[in-house]
Amino acid sequence: MPSTTVPTCRPVAGHWIAALLCTFLYSLAASTAAQTPLTLVEAIDRTLNENPQLAVFRFRDAALRGRTLSAAQRPPLRVRGELENLAGSSGAPDTELTVALSSVIELGGQRQARINAAQANTDLLSIEEQVQALDLLGEVIRRYVDVLAAVELVGLATDSAEIAREAVSAVNRRVKSAAAPQTELLRAEAALAEARLTLQAEGRKLEYHKRALAALWGATSPEFNVDTRALYRIEAGTDFSELYARAQENPALARFASEERLRAMEVRMRETESNLDVGWAVGVRRFQTTDETTLVAAIEVPLFSARRNAGAVASARAELERIAADREVARLRIYSHLYRAYSGREQAVAAVNSFDQHVIPALRAALQEAEKGYRRGRYPYLELVSARRELMVAKRAKIESAAAALRYGAEIEQLTAAPLLPAAGMTSK
Repeated sequence: MPSTTVPTCRPVAGHWIAALLCTFLYSLAASTAAQTPLTLVEAIDRTLNENPQLAVFRFRDAALRGRTLSAAQRPPLRVRGELENLAGSSGAPDTELTVALSSVIELGGQRQARINAAQANTDLLSIEEQVQALDLLGEVIRRYVDVLAAVELVGLATDSAEIAREAVSAVNRRVKSAAAPQTELLRAEAALAEARLTLQAEGRKLEYHKRALAALWGATSPEFNVDTRALYRIEAGTDFSELYARAQENPALARFASEERLRAMEVRMRETESNLDVGWAVGVRRFQTTDETTLVAAIEVPLFSARRNAGAVASARAELERIAADREVARLRIYSHLYRAYSGREQAVAAVNSFDQHVIPALRAALQEAEKGYRRGRYPYLELVSARRELMVAKRAKIESAAAALRYGAEIEQLTAAPLLPAAGMTSK
């Protein structure tokens, strides 16, 4: 069997995204078929390169770089000209012309404080892009799993409709031979109609989930299939304590460190604004009547600037202190969500194993016994219908449990910003 071609990984929003893209649920990569199935890795690659949510950050980054350039500018130089005594006090020309060059001397490292604040904004934007990319990765996985489950449910509905059709034929033969009442045939026909409606509904759901997945990379006509064996490639997870340790590196928490640096820079910038900005001017003055030129100089010092800026400094410090409280709230929220996802995945994995090893084999044997007994006239039709329905319900529950396990796994990976399983456990089966 030819191997699946995995697209080239490109780093997005930092090197950790590239590593995550290359190893993210690699066990879900499907085998090549007549039409190559869309793998999860390919879906992620398309989304990261074509989803407009990440493209916005390029423009925001360009805007912040422009602000950094502006922040690095020194106070401008100004040229000022003055004409005094245009006509003179007695009506005789006695004009004085003054030309001066002026600017401001920024004290207290104001320029560097502005640069640091602008750079901190850029760092924060990078973290926000990582958070957005991680959220997008989680959404890709959830929608991909929805497609896998929908394909399996269509297959299950197809099997159910075929079984219902065969049941109508079997019951019809018994009715014709007077071995069963006409009511059994009517019930079988009703069950067949219901099975066909279910198949139609599952087909529409599959179409919706495929379109929802393709919409992440801007496609409106999804032309792909998937290998549903990926739905059942579920491995044992990692201890919760290890997962929580990984979650400490979540960009959502790292964002608070960047925001804290930004707020600290803003406090510093506000404090430097409390320093005196000394204005200066140097120029020459020419007297028209005497044809003399003199050098003039001036200094301008604002008064009470620290008092006027006290409110801005206090506000910036309050914003800085708020970050610590927000970080603790976010850490507790991540802990709660991570444990919910961890326990949910453990339960879903246990359910899949139980359905595989105990429930479905027992119900399949019960169905075989019911079919044999019905043909011999030992069991009524309702016993056969009940056995078939229970088997279909169990198979559907297995599909839903497997999908839930993968969705919870995606949530864990999103919270920990790392693949759920080590690379050794992610080879294709």
